[in-house]
Amino acid sequence: MMGDTVILLSGGMDSGVLLAWARSRFSRIVCLYFDYGSRHQEKEYAMAQRLATHFGTSLTRIDLPFMNDLFSSSLLTSGPEIPDGPYADDNISSTVVPFRNGIMLSIAVGYAENHDIGNVLIASHSGDHPIYPDCRASFTDAMSKAATEGTSRGIKIEAPFHAMAKEDIAETGRKMGFDFSMTWSCYKGLSLHCGRCATCLERKTALGYDKGLDPTEYEQ
Repeated sequence: MMGDTVILLSGGMDSGVLLAWARSRFSRIVCLYFDYGSRHQEKEYAMAQRLATHFGTSLTRIDLPFMNDLFSSSLLTSGPEIPDGPYADDNISSTVVPFRNGIMLSIAVGYAENHDIGNVLIASHSGDHPIYPDCRASFTDAMSKAATEGTSRGIKIEAPFHAMAKEDIAETGRKMGFDFSMTWSCYKGLSLHCGRCATCLERKTALGYDKGLDPTEYEQ
């Protein structure tokens, strides 16, 4: 096993599988959940707590109220409604939260430095869309270089799934026996996944909804 690591755990399927993947690779895992004012944060946080408990890791919640106050995005409670339909520039650009991953990774690196942890993991993958520039591998690599240069421990940021599509992450999870019902994707934060927004449609495809393999309960 490697040493300690910090994982950005959102409660979604990507970070959930990342936690399961990391569990056998790191001697200690510290999970961080960031509440930045999203519509679905209550659902996500409940799943993050469930995942952390299931995999025997700690979970620290970090509140970032300034993002909801200062930034404009339909993903935030202060913004317009979440659009329905698949990922496309004309309907999903409204969900961009400016530099969200950059802000969270910066805090995670500071946390890791303070707690003598040398590694930070994020679940960005190849299916993360060009509309989200802070999900790209080039961005993660640049942030990792900055983290290494800016910390006494030389902390590294890694995205182990950067070359994987969401379907590949789903298959990786299945091979480990991962329970996807412990995760939340829907941007709307309703009592059930709406089944209509871009993240729900992406989740359906990745988990094989049409093949009867998706355990998620949707409104439609």
